Amino acid sequence: MAYLLIAVVSVSVSFLLAVVLWRLGIRYGWHREIRARDVHKEPTPRLGGIALYAAMAVGALVASTLPEFSAVFDNPRPVIAVFGGAFIVVALGVVDDLIDLDWLTKLSGQILAAGVIAWQGVQIVSLPIGGITLFSPTLSLVLTVLAIVLVMNAVNFIDGLDGLVAGVALISNGVFFLYAFVLDSSDQASPYFSLATILTVLLAGSLLGFLPINWNPAKLFMGDSGALLVGLMMAVSAISVTGQIDPGAVSPTQLLPAFLPVLLPLAVLVVPLLDFGLAVVRRLSRGMSPFDADRAHLHHRLLDMGHTHRQAVLILYSWTAVLAIGTLMFLFVAWYIAVGIIVLGLIGSTMVTLSPDQRVTDDPLAIDQEVST
Repeated sequence: MAYLLIAVVSVSVSFLLAVVLWRLGIRYGWHREIRARDVHKEPTPRLGGIALYAAMAVGALVASTLPEFSAVFDNPRPVIAVFGGAFIVVALGVVDDLIDLDWLTKLSGQILAAGVIAWQGVQIVSLPIGGITLFSPTLSLVLTVLAIVLVMNAVNFIDGLDGLVAGVALISNGVFFLYAFVLDSSDQASPYFSLATILTVLLAGSLLGFLPINWNPAKLFMGDSGALLVGLMMAVSAISVTGQIDPGAVSPTQLLPAFLPVLLPLAVLVVPLLDFGLAVVRRLSRGMSPFDADRAHLHHRLLDMGHTHRQAVLILYSWTAVLAIGTLMFLFVAWYIAVGIIVLGLIGSTMVTLSPDQRVTDDPLAIDQEVST
């Protein structure tokens, strides 16, 4: 019931505040002018990150009053650091969404936010495969900052279609919550799992409340503020479980999925990251800056194949669900059954991806929101 309560709070706050921000953004012009590379037709506010952050913060305040989560809030420094770092990236993203900051300023802010979180103890201190422990505090700090910054930018990069990041992250966090909850039930001595489950529930709830406003055609964009926040919370949740797990405290059947969640945000984003690498090579070969935008990303390619805007989003949802749910299955069934589920899912997703309903070259509702570090 405690999880349900904070989920309902975050859903409600996110939805209500998103509606308010949408109306205020339109009334007062809190949005960029439509750029030449944009294909959406109506000015749309990019302030969704504010709604997401507020929903998570209010949910966390409610959680702090519940005895079920007392182990987390008895030492509030990590929680304060997480939300402090999140505030930095949201503020940074809002400014960028309004006036377009340069990449160095954005990257510096992201490193600062990740550093605040790592400094207060949310760090990668061990790897659950092979019993590897990071004995160097400096190495632990650096790896944690790099992991958080990388995941933030990976999530930010795929924020190119209405509802894409919100849905992908909602699926991933839902599955990750189930994993962390199961792992927590087998090791009640560790408080870190409670931090991870709180963050995943709050993030999933805020995304669920935001998605109706962000669904195509979107009334409110997530923007840099939202995408960076989502990436940060996904990274911190994974680190809170996988990066601080005792390799000797879990059974061999749990070790494989215990290692995969720290890679889950990256595994979900393998194709977008590959697309990013190809984009950098493509732009450099044309004498462009790697941070200049173009219209040759994964979501554009799906649209050009003949998929509608919503179909492209649902296809990417399917790939996410296959990887996330398939990973979770290693906890409950024999490995070969889990592999079979993943293979069948990948075959189905591939067939849908390669079978568009119609051939088109442009979708007037497509949104290009590429952001770089």
